[in-house]
Amino acid sequence: MAEAILGDQDQYSCSICLDLLRDPVTIPCGHSYCMSCIGECWNTNDLNGIYRCPQCRQAFNSKPPLNRSTVLAEIMEKLRSTELQVSESAQCLAGPGEIACDFCAGEMIKAVKSCLECRASYCETHVQPHYNVPALKKHKLVKAAVIPVCPKHDKLLEVYCRTDQKCVCMHCLLDDHKGHDTVPSTIECNEKQIKLTDTQTKVKQTIQAKEKELQKMNIDIASHSDSAKKAVENSKKVFSELVKFIEKKSNELIEEIKAEEKADLDQGTKLQKKLQEEITELKKREGVLEDLLQTDDNIQFLHNCESVSSASGSDELPSFSFQPYCSFEDIRKLICELAGRLETTCTQEISKTVNKVSDLSAKRPPFDIVVGDRVRVKPSVVAPTHKWGSVTHFSIGVVKKIQDDLLTVDFPEQRNWTGVVSEMEHVTSAGSDLSTKNDPFNIKVGDKVRVKPSVTTPKHNWGRNITHKSVGVVKGKICIFSLIYCK
Repeated sequence: MAEAILGDQDQYSCSICLDLLRDPVTIPCGHSYCMSCIGECWNTNDLNGIYRCPQCRQAFNSKPPLNRSTVLAEIMEKLRSTELQVSESAQCLAGPGEIACDFCAGEMIKAVKSCLECRASYCETHVQPHYNVPALKKHKLVKAAVIPVCPKHDKLLEVYCRTDQKCVCMHCLLDDHKGHDTVPSTIECNEKQIKLTDTQTKVKQTIQAKEKELQKMNIDIASHSDSAKKAVENSKKVFSELVKFIEKKSNELIEEIKAEEKADLDQGTKLQKKLQEEITELKKREGVLEDLLQTDDNIQFLHNCESVSSASGSDELPSFSFQPYCSFEDIRKLICELAGRLETTCTQEISKTVNKVSDLSAKRPPFDIVVGDRVRVKPSVVAPTHKWGSVTHFSIGVVKKIQDDLLTVDFPEQRNWTGVVSEMEHVTSAGSDLSTKNDPFNIKVGDKVRVKPSVTTPKHNWGRNITHKSVGVVKGKICIFSLIYCK
């Protein structure tokens, strides 16, 4: 049972100290905290008598009573006991970059907690007195880490100076930060946590909005792809039907030609037959005439001569010739002319359609910059077409709108800045605006830097509290120095 509880120990951790609950109390909204943690939180944030839950931010008009939850406390004891047994068998040596226990002799055992009061780190074994000894229970335990201290006074940083925007110790309030606007670090932390919670909420809302945009974009892209596939299929179908239509009309024309051919051939056959019959008849008459001419009987010759002569004339016979009604040479020329017109018409109409498709594609921006890209003005552009405004070559913004060759960019220095697409370039990383080709010192945005020891006095002076030991982070043209001293 205890092992099962141990597996879910995160749900039994106090969200203030991030440790297992000690003297657990449950407030009206249902969230549980260490009695000392929630008490300290409300005591340092007692504003206008309004008390809020650090997790859900529910407000209470009066301070809720903090009664120890007996059942939850027993569970915590069992959980802590089991965790101790497990940790004793699972303690490991501190690796590179990890905090070692300050009380382990010999082997450097990995620390799990650091005490802000003792300014020491402890392994699971040596941290137990802080859980059991009444005087040590009041100490503030945090996750094992290097405890930040004031480099000047070697004291714990427990006050936040709003004037200089940095953490300081109590002794700093008497000299360098005397008269400054200061508050306990817990109060400043709680206020910033509230702001960060609001920022986190906005980020989550933005994520949800972007996820909806992505979902809609996926649907639109899929729909566009389906539309393209349908257009291809429709094109194939239309041209296939067009080919079938031409084949059908071609077949009809061929059948018509064959019908005309048959009709003309039938007529020719009849004429051939009739002409053959006349030739046969004439040959018979020729035979009769030949027989008459060969007779020796003059009386018989004269008697038959007149009758044969009157019936044997060929001048009365009609002349026959084959004259078809349809000229297939003319048909061939007509078909060639039709093919030429069809080819010309198809070429022109298809070209028009292809040009229209090309015109639609021409609306696509000629550059690869799209809405949402991070951009900057190209180093080669001396003066943008639409002026600089508050923007510089080092400014990096997000494209909000693109129309033709113009785009609208939101820069940190100026929102809704208008520029020409051809004058902009992509920014692919946080440090690209200080790339090596433009920066001979190879310092990029985000790099940690400090003033060289060889520099006695910086060109732009030291400024407030900046020394050779100060470490800062490059933010474009400005170096923002760390609030905590970095060794």
